[in-house]
Amino acid sequence: MHFRLHPLPLRLARFAAIGRVALGAALMLSLAVPAHAQPAAAYPDKPIKLIVPFPAGGGGDTLARLVMLRAARELGQPIVVENLGGAGGNVGSATAARAAADGYTLLYGTNGTHAINHAIYKSPGFDPQRDFEPVGQLTRIAAMVVVRPTLPVSSMAELTQLLKASPGKYTFGSAGNGTTSHLAAEIYKSRAGLAVVHIPYRGGAQAMTDLIGGQVDMMIEVMPNAAPQARGARVKPLAVTTARRVAGWPDLPTIAESGLKGFDVSAWDAIFVPAGTPRPIVSQLNAAINKALADPELRSQLQSRGAEVASGTPEELARHVAASMALWGDAVKRSGAAVD
Repeated sequence: MHFRLHPLPLRLARFAAIGRVALGAALMLSLAVPAHAQPAAAYPDKPIKLIVPFPAGGGGDTLARLVMLRAARELGQPIVVENLGGAGGNVGSATAARAAADGYTLLYGTNGTHAINHAIYKSPGFDPQRDFEPVGQLTRIAAMVVVRPTLPVSSMAELTQLLKASPGKYTFGSAGNGTTSHLAAEIYKSRAGLAVVHIPYRGGAQAMTDLIGGQVDMMIEVMPNAAPQARGARVKPLAVTTARRVAGWPDLPTIAESGLKGFDVSAWDAIFVPAGTPRPIVSQLNAAINKALADPELRSQLQSRGAEVASGTPEELARHVAASMALWGDAVKRSGAAVD
């Protein structure tokens, strides 16, 4: 007697065998995935360091803290500020460039660190485009012409007239060689045909202290540093350096209105991370900064210091850095400014 096996059980047996082989292969493949490919911990899961490459208490330090301590609330982790001043911001910037590209070291950068310094220093110690990923711009910043309280002038035109009448007699302070305050004054000197002696300091706060005390005669300083002193009548404000008047100081004329047509100088600041930082981290930081800058209270605080919110994308900041390097590089050449 002959028996025939039903074909269905055979097919089921084959399918079961194939399934076991596939399952085994999948398990072996999962075990072969390297540890670094496993999902990373959510960013950020610890405090973040922000390097401010200027001394504590200056205008840049104040702006950095105002914005980034507000951004820390969006990130859910504290941001710890570390002031590493020196060489017009080069020391702290170079330190940040060498940090791990993991999103836990940020750099507060400016038109000084990421543009002017590369025209005025032979070896800044870092490349602003190669060594950093742009995260987001914070503000555009006007500068203010301020003089010691006892200087016998009450307008920008009178200041220019006084300086022209006595070449080499008067002095201007700056936050240091190659800083915005130095270069803005050099441009003013060049445009007006003046001879004024430059006194560089280690930071804007020190220069402003000596201006208040009468050790120097004038200063063209970024408004976050100059405006509070002007409001307190510790120095006399004469003009702003931008093409248009500043919203927080509508009665203060521009240098262009005061006789030097076309004069337009402004600073800017932004946040950068070391090159190679993962794009998702850059995007998360950018979103936190932009959300902080949208806060009406913060915007009001910035405006009162002469800073205009300039939020945007990392790509926009990259284009801005490139344009700024060209602009300030040309200004350095035209002014003849140089680091001693």
